[in-house]
Amino acid sequence: MSAETTTTAGSPPADAVPPQHGQAGRGGHGAPGHGADGHLKAGLKNRHLSMIAIGGVIGAGLFVGSGAGIASTGPGILLSYTLAGVLVVLVMRMLGEMAAADPQSGSFSAYADRALGRWAGFTIGWLYWFFWVVVLAVEATAGAKILNNWVPGVPQWGWALIVMAVLTATNLFSVASYGEFEFWFAGIKVVAIAAFLVIGTLAAFGLLPGTHAVGTTNLVGHGGFLPHGVGAVFTGMLTVVFAFMGSEIVTLAAGESEDPEKAVSKATNSVIWRIGVFYLGSILLVVTLLPWDSDAVKGSPYVAVLEHVGIPGAGQVMDVIVLTAVLSCLNSGMYTASRMAFSLGQRGDAPKAFATVNRRGVPMVAILSSVVFGFVAVFFNYTSPNTVFSFLLNSSGAVALFVWLVICFSQLKMRKIIENEMPERLTVRMWLYPYLTWAAIGMIGFVVAYMFTDADGRKQMYLSLVAAAIVLTASAVVGRRRRAAAVAPAA
Repeated sequence: MSAETTTTAGSPPADAVPPQHGQAGRGGHGAPGHGADGHLKAGLKNRHLSMIAIGGVIGAGLFVGSGAGIASTGPGILLSYTLAGVLVVLVMRMLGEMAAADPQSGSFSAYADRALGRWAGFTIGWLYWFFWVVVLAVEATAGAKILNNWVPGVPQWGWALIVMAVLTATNLFSVASYGEFEFWFAGIKVVAIAAFLVIGTLAAFGLLPGTHAVGTTNLVGHGGFLPHGVGAVFTGMLTVVFAFMGSEIVTLAAGESEDPEKAVSKATNSVIWRIGVFYLGSILLVVTLLPWDSDAVKGSPYVAVLEHVGIPGAGQVMDVIVLTAVLSCLNSGMYTASRMAFSLGQRGDAPKAFATVNRRGVPMVAILSSVVFGFVAVFFNYTSPNTVFSFLLNSSGAVALFVWLVICFSQLKMRKIIENEMPERLTVRMWLYPYLTWAAIGMIGFVVAYMFTDADGRKQMYLSLVAAAIVLTASAVVGRRRRAAAVAPAA
């Protein structure tokens, strides 16, 4: 496929650099790299993309963090997951429409650049990068705690260092090695959830030895389905909505696949059943089999269910699964942060070195730069957990909502651009455009407003807005310098 057929048509602003494609042989004017063609290598196979799409929504938060949401909301947490799930499905459909028409390593950041302006692509790109490098520290610490419990002879910080180093090496070797690791990590998570669904369903109908059909006793018998009122559903949604961050990774990875259009279309079409089965299905079993106000649910609800039905060694098995989810998130976090940095470098919004690749088509500088910040965040997590690291964590807390808003507003404009300039590439369409797009914007706006009514949510929103203001200021400074540099040769 030629560059002419894949590069977004139209004339960019005078100070703009044309958006670049992330895969080998597909970009038109990519920044020169160390590789043969200066582009990322299309090393991800369809099976890699399929498993990245399926496993991208299954994080450690589902296995462990869901307990807090159940304890604070009750069985009504199902409504929280449903509302958040509907929102994610709509956003992914919008992103899928743009990504199928124009696959890029920068995904929504590149589309925002094209549709809303350089400031939007710059700001959301760097905020997204910031989100994932902070996640690296969180996940590295979580994985280190589990490994330290197994092998206490190695200090926790040592395990964090080892885990980060191994997965950094994996990402540096080739995109195919990232894909292969993620294929197996995601595969383990999917098998674990599938096994839980089968065991839980059999137990709910009393088909396992020592169990009996529970009916709706636990759903309505402990204060009702909404023991804390309707408001608790929206409070629960604040916790739930961030669990779905990661669904969009497949649209970034598609730029390095053999058939990005097909991969994106398949991923966006499957997001409904992925969320419905993995999240709603498993949480439904938890609140059906156990009282929502039991102490066991507050810890790890999945372990509590498995122990309740008599599965031996449930805690140890779940530790392995949670560690797998943590390593998967770390692996994807490094990949995602580096590809966003690569795209920013291509568009002139980051140092040029970020847009270079080595002989294997790997953006080595972008990866190492992201990992270095991750290591710094890990350091602060041990030395200043309640000050510096707390600020980093909270200031990236609302980035998911910012990203989704940008995707919505970008799609409103990109649809018109695609229809006017390359209608044949509109293979994935947003349902009921533009009405459902505006409905999604309204839902996100409601979540943002509701965050200000919650103590923890308010803190995250304020600090995230501070981070956004800093990046916006940097965008203005970079834009001014870019325009000055463009005017100087002419003068």
